[in-house]
Amino acid sequence: MRDLLLHVEEIEDAVEVHCSRERSRAASKIIEEYLIPFIEKHQYQIPKSCRLHPDNDLFRDQEQHKIRIDVDEWKCGYCRKSFYEERYIDKHFEQRHNNLLNVSHGKCLADVCGALHCDHHIGLPQKTKCNPAASARNKHLCESIADSCFPVSRGPTSSRVHEFFLRQFCDAHTCTGKSKPFSRGRKKRMNILYIVISVLTMLLLLFFYTFIYLYQRGVKSGTQNLRRVSQSGRKKKPS
Repeated sequence: MRDLLLHVEEIEDAVEVHCSRERSRAASKIIEEYLIPFIEKHQYQIPKSCRLHPDNDLFRDQEQHKIRIDVDEWKCGYCRKSFYEERYIDKHFEQRHNNLLNVSHGKCLADVCGALHCDHHIGLPQKTKCNPAASARNKHLCESIADSCFPVSRGPTSSRVHEFFLRQFCDAHTCTGKSKPFSRGRKKRMNILYIVISVLTMLLLLFFYTFIYLYQRGVKSGTQNLRRVSQSGRKKKPS
């Protein structure tokens, strides 16, 4: 009965949001993996008016409060409740914590999925026949994002990022098949955790090989001492 009441309360607290969480997450990952590293390389600051800015992700705060404990364990960062699959914690956010979403700006990151090739990234089956009208719409959206987020008039750095964005995302919106999505590749950012793990791994290997060396040296030294003692004993033995 108590669980039923809690479920009813969750439904009553839910706020109707017309924005795909899955596609927003896909768009966020694409931006994180295929765009941000190159932007950081050129030390470019994305303007907040840009639709790709992290603040324009409706689900960003909830995603940051999604804690992965293990392969089959997720924990809500708001109420510490545990879940066995990511889809269940997503449902929990929708039913219990949607009141924390800032829906006032009415922006949904999933709306730019057409430009960012979310279907390709998610791995959805591609249509056998390309739709020229859909490709043209997505290309227009992609180019408008490039113009607003990385305006050429802003300077040489913005111009370089603008050119990169066109090659990385916009060129593939065609039915010719000559250009593929993310043609400029993906670069992983070097984070602090990766550096710490690498250093610790090197130290552990150093300690391990040092231990092996000292152990082998000790065994060899002990064997030599034993020989000396044995030889000394044979010399002192009366004839």
